Formats: sequence, C-alpha cells, structure tokens
Amino acid sequence: MTIYSISIITRTGFPYYHKDIRDLPEGIKLYQRFFDFTEIENTPYNPNGAAFELNAGLVSALFGFAKNLNKEIRTLEFKSVKRENDEEFLEEKKKYKGHVLITAQTETYLLHKSVKAKIDLIYNSIISHKIPLESAERINEDEEKKIIDILTDTSARNRVNNHQKDIQIQSEKLLTETGKYGLFNIVITSFDLSPITFFGEKYTFKEIEVILRNMGDIPNIRPMEWEHRQSFYNDDQLWVYLINSAIGVTVDGLFEPYFYLLITDFESYLGEFPAKLTNSFNYILG
Repeated sequence: MTIYSISIITRTGFPYYHKDIRDLPEGIKLYQRFFDFTEIENTPYNPNGAAFELNAGLVSALFGFAKNLNKEIRTLEFKSVKRENDEEFLEEKKKYKGHVLITAQTETYLLHKSVKAKIDLIYNSIISHKIPLESAERINEDEEKKIIDILTDTSARNRVNNHQKDIQIQSEKLLTETGKYGLFNIVITSFDLSPITFFGEKYTFKEIEVILRNMGDIPNIRPMEWEHRQSFYNDDQLWVYLINSAIGVTVDGLFEPYFYLLITDFESYLGEFPAKLTNSFNYILG
C-alpha cells in the first residue's frame, strides 16, 4: 500500500474528510498529489507585477505551513497549462461541479495517471453526490471502506491471494530457470505500481520499495509490452523491467491491469523471458 493518506477539502479550505491509510515512512521523499474538481471560472487578468506577488505569497505560505507540520518541502512540481484553446481541458472540467480539491500523500514512483483514475472514481461514486460539502452529511462507514478499498487495490489483491499457490509454484520455476541469467526477484503490482506480492530471495519487500524509489521516470507502457529502467540498491546497479499485463480487475467500470516487475542484475540478459512470464501469469490471473 503506497498511498498513505487522502484529504478532501473545498477550495475555500473547508476540511471535509481526511483518512490516514498507512503510517508515513521516515526519511524518504514523498509526493503530495493534488486533484482539482472545481468548476471553471473566468480568471481576471493580473497587471504586471501581480503574478510575482501572488507567487511570492504562495511560496511563503506553503513554506510556513510545511515547517509548522514538520514536513520539509524541497521541490514543488507544477504544470503550466495553456487553457485558451485547450478543448481536452475544457471537456474534463465540464464533468465537475462545486469546488472540491482532493490530495493524497504517496510514493514518488506511482503512475500518476493511475492514481488520478482512483481519485476520479472516488469523486464520481461518492463525493460528487454530496456537493456542497459544507452542508453535506459526513462520509459513512460503507463509503469510507469503499475509499480505502479503491486506494489499497483490494480487488486486485484478493485475486492474487486467491491464486497465490499457483503463482508461487510458477514463480519458483521461472526463477530457477532464469536466475542464472541475472533475474533476482519477480514483483506483481497493481495498476499504479503499488506492490502486491513478490517472489525471489535476493531482495526483501522493504528493499524492493527502495529499488522502486530509485527508478527514473516511468513511461506509458502499452498492454502486453514492457520497458526497463535503471535503478540501484546501495552500490549495486540494477535493471527493473516493467510489464503491462493487459489483464486485471474491473472496479465500478475502471479497468485496473496488473504490472509484472522483474528486478535483475545490470548485466542480465532475459531475451523473450518477459513474454514467457507474462503468458504464464496471465493464464493464472486472467
């Protein structure tokens, strides 16, 4: 589980809902991801100089709040959007009503598009029906359970658990065959790259989390295809192969494919092994 918390507020700062999913790990870089579900408004033009003053106020406020919360901000990532003729942006914003902001604290290596799909599902199935939040009923136990199930990939985890014995047998066979070529561990993750289970004795679950944190940016991976990224653990350089399985679970209409990760020696040669593993795992989990 690599989404650590979720908060739902209004644009005016009304604190509607917060849930800690898991304790934050200590001493690592995390992302605070923001998801905007506010209505479109015409923003008045700011004269020269006003933009700098607003930016200075934003930076000062964020730094002050973070310091008071004992959270250090080192990097603030933002996306500059040209909205005047951005039809995709306008169509996206037409879906939303009210002034809802949802934030989540997560691992850095998660696929943002998949995290957003989870948050969209929560908004559409639970939050949008409660607007305006200032006067809405609080989230009940069933709704909170659904939020946690979505964020922690309960459906995907249950399917893997139901086939754990068969996957274990197949993984041990594949590791025996390919370990001499540099394969260390096999990892099954949810569609946002949250690890579900792993096989192999080279690295532990916590060490695998470190390896994933040390990867570079992850590209979009098409179904039944794979990419590899360099990573490291301590002083050891590694390759991490990421395979989009193209099979998975569907939650309220959202398809969530599994990813299969192969952690290998930096000088490994796997050839067509990723395809062989994908076919064998898909036969079990499909």
